[in-house]
Amino acid sequence: MIFVCGEAIVDLFVDENSDSGMSAQVTLGGSPMNVAIGLARLEEKVAFCGGISSDRFGSALRRKLRSEGVELDFAIDSDRLTTISVVTTDSTGQPSYSFHGEGKADREITPAMLPASLPHDVRALTFGSYTLAVDPVAGAYLALARRESARRVISLDPNVRLNVTPDLDDWRKRFGAFLSLADIVKASEEDIALAYGANVEVDDVVAGWLTAGPSIVIVTHGGDGAAGYLRSGEKVSAPGKRIKVIDTVGAGDTFHAAILSYLSRSGTLTKEGVAGLSARELGRALDFAVAAASLTCTRQGADLPRKNEVEATIGG
Repeated sequence: MIFVCGEAIVDLFVDENSDSGMSAQVTLGGSPMNVAIGLARLEEKVAFCGGISSDRFGSALRRKLRSEGVELDFAIDSDRLTTISVVTTDSTGQPSYSFHGEGKADREITPAMLPASLPHDVRALTFGSYTLAVDPVAGAYLALARRESARRVISLDPNVRLNVTPDLDDWRKRFGAFLSLADIVKASEEDIALAYGANVEVDDVVAGWLTAGPSIVIVTHGGDGAAGYLRSGEKVSAPGKRIKVIDTVGAGDTFHAAILSYLSRSGTLTKEGVAGLSARELGRALDFAVAAASLTCTRQGADLPRKNEVEATIGG
């Protein structure tokens, strides 16, 4: 089982070009929720751990997760409201976000609300997005990661959101605490530019991260594919796919889910397996994840692909 920690929220996709001036479509999302659904669609056993409201949005989130096959035994019931994320896209399909989430269900999580122990079949825990960096939930998840990191794989996706965590010094400090516990870090080049400056050298940031703890760091480069870095110093690249982009919402979440799924299917989603992964096997994992993410980009919203679709894209 893969244990996904983080937010499940409502995305409000706003169209500013309608005759009425503005229209909107409600979808259910949140980066960790997308990862959980992506894993389920890739036929992995997955559980979601996050605060879900008792409001109507929260009820819809639960129905969606259950319908996708995500286990909710560790979801945390809350009387607080659901966070709403307003999403707009530019002419290239790149999304921008504004969050209405202060004091909402996904953030108000304390260590006492988390499970005292995890099922024996949990092989990996994932953490990501702004729940890495807003209290009290960040402190709760950090405590969980510390407790489990000695025996289970920890995977991170920073998914930087400056409109939620604008204090970058504080964000880097909080992310650094998680980084020291991580086995895998998946980040976009945009995340790195936002967190460390537009002129920073990606390879330099990655080298620092690898020194801090992870065995593998993966950086996605949009249409140019992705690069994977091993602690040994080896770097592997996977090219992008030539596709017609509808939008990129959920592409990074798809990539994260696909990497974990590939490692799970190959029997290397363990502390030892990740630490000993070869450059060749990492390259294959990147190819699988690029193929999965490219499919998401050909669809409106975060419509993550199923296992058979990805395998058909890469030839089985």
